[in-house]
Amino acid sequence: MIISHLGPNPRRCPAATARLWPVAALALLLFGCSVGPDYKRPETPTPPNWLASPEPVAWPSAGWWHGFGSDKLDGYIAQAQSANYDLAAAMARVREADAQARIAGAPLLPSIGAEADVTHERASTGTGNLKTFTAYAPGLTASYELDFWGKNRAAATAAEASAAASRFDQATVELTIMTSVATSYFQALELRDRLNVAENNLASAETILQGLKLQENVGTSAALDVAQQETTVATLNAAIPPLRQQLRQTIDALAILLGQPAEDLDITDGTLADLALPAVAPGLPSELLARRPDVAEAEAKLQSANANITVARAAFFPSIQLTGSAGFASTALASAFNPANGLFSLGAGLTQPIFEGGAIEGQYELSKATYDEIQADYRKSVIAAFGNVEDALTGVQQTTDQVARQDNATAAARRAYEIAQSQLHAGTINILTVLNTEGALFTAEDALVQAKFARLQALVTLFNALGGGWQQS
Repeated sequence: MIISHLGPNPRRCPAATARLWPVAALALLLFGCSVGPDYKRPETPTPPNWLASPEPVAWPSAGWWHGFGSDKLDGYIAQAQSANYDLAAAMARVREADAQARIAGAPLLPSIGAEADVTHERASTGTGNLKTFTAYAPGLTASYELDFWGKNRAAATAAEASAAASRFDQATVELTIMTSVATSYFQALELRDRLNVAENNLASAETILQGLKLQENVGTSAALDVAQQETTVATLNAAIPPLRQQLRQTIDALAILLGQPAEDLDITDGTLADLALPAVAPGLPSELLARRPDVAEAEAKLQSANANITVARAAFFPSIQLTGSAGFASTALASAFNPANGLFSLGAGLTQPIFEGGAIEGQYELSKATYDEIQADYRKSVIAAFGNVEDALTGVQQTTDQVARQDNATAAARRAYEIAQSQLHAGTINILTVLNTEGALFTAEDALVQAKFARLQALVTLFNALGGGWQQS
């Protein structure tokens, strides 16, 4: 609490000073008084360990994406951190919240202003003569609201919590952007690999078709065999345009994340096989709440809502405004600042709401209901955070197993296709057997590429669920 006094030495005005002592004593007595509830973090259930990974090891590092061993990915994420428009908007929201916090904190300090008046007039002197006067009156004014009930301090606290929430929101946006960049890049590589599989299978099918046509010309192959192979070639050929379309759309989406025109970005090299698989293991579940910026944001909003209850509750009580002014008045500018010309005034005003048509009570009830709503959102965010990690851990485990099994299936399909080709050339089987093994191989190779992408996507999802390398300070 601050009590301002402007003007001459108070010893020169003992009566005025004595009148201020009761106000000052009451202000000191009630300093820091709050009529609202103290904030307490809601209790939420915390699992003792992860079901999918009972042995905690370490949390991901701040540069978690480096574990994939891709210089291209490192460059893309660095570009997104500096050029992404969603992140730029989140950073602007942080500055807005900081400005609001400064505005909300202003009532905790006195308001001081300067003024100066110059009056030029002509008046009668009482003897029938007219005389011209010029009066100079410079001065200062000050006002301050005594924060008896903690209203102003609670409003500042609410704004500061909102500013903190905006910072956590920025961290959440940044983490989402980085994981989206990684996923989009991996998907682009997946589609390139699938295109490569489709084009290789198409080339192999066309080679077989050419051989069958030669055999048909010399009478050793039936026209039906040629027609069946032509159907296979046409089917493989038709599968290529949708993959090219998906690849272009994925690259365009990645360009938006990077903050550049889609026409300026293309991915002409790289494969999923070039990527490393970073090891990642979650820490203790009890530590997760300090490593998820979205959970921290939800709690900061809850703290702000709690402080707003104090603001609404304080509106029921009276407010006291201290005002003061001091300055000089003189008819001569040269002697305007003479101590003998000093003027000052001190005052205090009390305002007590009597009837507001239910507005004050309604605002109070609104603040409490808002707090209950945000508290429910906070509890939900905590439970969702634990669920996200469990889902991501299960996803990593299952996609890893899927890749291993699909790799075995692809190897078996490749052996069957090679055997079928050899027997076809030896004349011991017909083309139908080759077509079946050919289709099985294409399906297996395409599924293997998709399984590898699913495993990489599950790893990125796990990094995201663990909060990346972020942790609340």
